[in-house]
Amino acid sequence: MPDFINQPLLSGLIGGLGLLLFGMKIMSEALQKIAGDRLRRLFATLTNNRLMGVFTGAAVTAIVQSSNATAVMVVGFVNAGLMSIVQALGVLLGANIGTTVTAQLLAFDVGHFALPAIGVGSGLKLLCSNRRWSQFGEILLGLGILFFGLTIMKDAFVPIKDNASFHDFLLLVSQNQLLAVALGALLTVLIQSSSVTIGLTLALAGNGLLPFDLCIALILGENIGTACSANLAALKTNLAARRTALAHLLFNLVGVAYILFFFPYFLDLVDLLTPGDPEFVLNTPQLAAQFGAAIGDKPFIARHIANSHTLFNVINALVFLPLLRWVARLTTLLMKGRLTADSFHLQYLDSRVLNTPILALSQAQLETKRMAHLGLRVFDQTLLLLPGYDEDQLSRLRREENSLDMLQREITDFLVNLSQQSITREISQQAAGLMHVVNDLERLGDHCEALQQLFVSRIERQIDFSEAAIEELDELSTLTREFLVLAVSAVDEQTESLNVEREGRAAAIFDLEVDLRNNHIQRLSTGECNTAQGLLFIDILHHVAKIGEHVDNITRGIRGNC
Repeated sequence: MPDFINQPLLSGLIGGLGLLLFGMKIMSEALQKIAGDRLRRLFATLTNNRLMGVFTGAAVTAIVQSSNATAVMVVGFVNAGLMSIVQALGVLLGANIGTTVTAQLLAFDVGHFALPAIGVGSGLKLLCSNRRWSQFGEILLGLGILFFGLTIMKDAFVPIKDNASFHDFLLLVSQNQLLAVALGALLTVLIQSSSVTIGLTLALAGNGLLPFDLCIALILGENIGTACSANLAALKTNLAARRTALAHLLFNLVGVAYILFFFPYFLDLVDLLTPGDPEFVLNTPQLAAQFGAAIGDKPFIARHIANSHTLFNVINALVFLPLLRWVARLTTLLMKGRLTADSFHLQYLDSRVLNTPILALSQAQLETKRMAHLGLRVFDQTLLLLPGYDEDQLSRLRREENSLDMLQREITDFLVNLSQQSITREISQQAAGLMHVVNDLERLGDHCEALQQLFVSRIERQIDFSEAAIEELDELSTLTREFLVLAVSAVDEQTESLNVEREGRAAAIFDLEVDLRNNHIQRLSTGECNTAQGLLFIDILHHVAKIGEHVDNITRGIRGNC
């Protein structure tokens, strides 16, 4: 082990990195709470306008502080056919820009404000009853912890400024830009956090330990490392996720390649757009006091590094924006296969976004919407079996009923895991409401399965219903279906608008079932139908009415989920 790696350095490095990541987490969660539903609605603004996709990706990623979380959401939309791969790639370019917000924050030289920010933020968080002020306190607390962690890292590197072994290592790396890029990529893949790599680079550079060109090469490598991490995470995912991750890697690899080709000009451009000389060193006590830093520090290099990170991703977005269709075709050629929307597989849920509760809840809502539409389709197809059936119809319905079971199980597990995260009361209530909705959708499927068995039994036993009985079944089924359509619309829109109508329809289904049951008992007593017909008819009435009851429960769940 090199002699410059010692216990004080490791302690300061590990502690500082931990505080930096913890501060980012607190700040990101507070921003998500403030953004609320507006964050989820940002995705609804996506149109065929690629530029709008870039802005949306940048905004969402800047708030959640995770390009991977944004990518996972986008993959879900592609899987469901709600977004084309070209639109998804536009959002991905924006996500790359959004991740640079972290570097811009870390570049502020406000280490001396870190502890006051922690104190004020903690006070607002603990003492303010106003929710907005409390959330603002969380943001301030997160920023303070983040900057305090960076200060600790910078202080940990001070003793190695004059270490010969460290300078030999830097000399080796700085002589080869490709080696520096590879080192940045490797560190990011190993640590699994681009923010940590950026924090390390800024801490070393701020202490005057790294030259400007080496810092930029490391940052370029970090961009490749982020894309490599995304590809590793996508290995066991579906085709859309793998293609999206591959496009991310292509964007960053090609981008780094042409920036390295024009490397001196890129450095000049960054220097032109950023005030100060990145290699300016505080070499006197007077200068150090003037900047509030230590002798040997470089006061301007951090902002140059942050701006280079942002500039690289903005340039890359501008270069690839007109070429998105070609990139999409290339990923399709490199990864052959067809995107399918199989009802027996999840389209939205991905455990990688559980630590981003707002997006995780959005995924669960989208999967629940899909389940609701599947439930409506199963009900419609079940009613078609009353006059007659074939084995293909039955097989398809059984597969779709199994899909309802699978979706209920997976969505519930996902929501339970989400509830174990640090979430707001609103998200907790919405998650609980969704659990009720998916449970009732699954029970709806069970009653449809029971109806299928009754309809098959009617055909096999050659039991015919009277015209009056068939008309009555049609009346109850139609009323129940209309209620189910309203409930599915409510799941789609997450709205309480049908509350008054819900009460009336639920009561109408209950009253109609009682009337139809009495009518059929009357027909039995007059000999218009036999016992076998009567029992079968009563069973069918029961299951259709129970479906109406579960539809009523679904609307109640949506009411609690709004």
